[in-house]
Amino acid sequence: MESLSTRQMVKKYSVLICMVISVILIVIASLLYPGGSLLDKNSTGFGWSKNFLSNLFATKAINGSVNPGWIWALIGMAFHSVGYGIFFIHMAGKIQSRQWARILKVIGAVNILFIFLIATPLHDLGTISIVLTLFGLFAITVFILKTKLHVLKFCCIFCLLTFYIFFFLYGFGYLSLAFIMQKVYTISSMLLVLGLEYFTRVEDFIPNKSGAQKI
Repeated sequence: MESLSTRQMVKKYSVLICMVISVILIVIASLLYPGGSLLDKNSTGFGWSKNFLSNLFATKAINGSVNPGWIWALIGMAFHSVGYGIFFIHMAGKIQSRQWARILKVIGAVNILFIFLIATPLHDLGTISIVLTLFGLFAITVFILKTKLHVLKFCCIFCLLTFYIFFFLYGFGYLSLAFIMQKVYTISSMLLVLGLEYFTRVEDFIPNKSGAQKI
């Protein structure tokens, strides 16, 4: 009985567990990163406001030194991928629309692979996961806006805006700001995922007689 209870707890908090382990491993990788950034190849260490997270996944740092932290970053991204995949699959179980539930399940399954690819030589292909994640969060936001979960409404909109702002800054070459905004949208996305995972219920998305969704 105790073993069953443990499995249930792990299943219930699987997304949180994956997110926490991912953050810990990424931080370890950042502490081991030798140095170098797009703006200064001779810089020392990993600068959260001067490097992209993708720099952690290379076996060689930008300054040419061997990067001993890449394996930690790789494992951290694996946990990140699984956490997001489980989240979208869980949200699919709460959404009443069968069509959108299937779409979210597909996004969850595909993201487990594509987010992980970001940490490999297939990085460019892996960035498709960002588009899928953004699309999935946008779809969930539409459903959240029909509920009375007002705090989560704000969080959803804020998170989506951080994505768009990053794309704008990166696309127009404002790298110094893009470095920072990448961390902002990553953190806001993770917090939103945790909020949606643990503070929403199936009942929140059930339409009432007036066509609205009840809390």
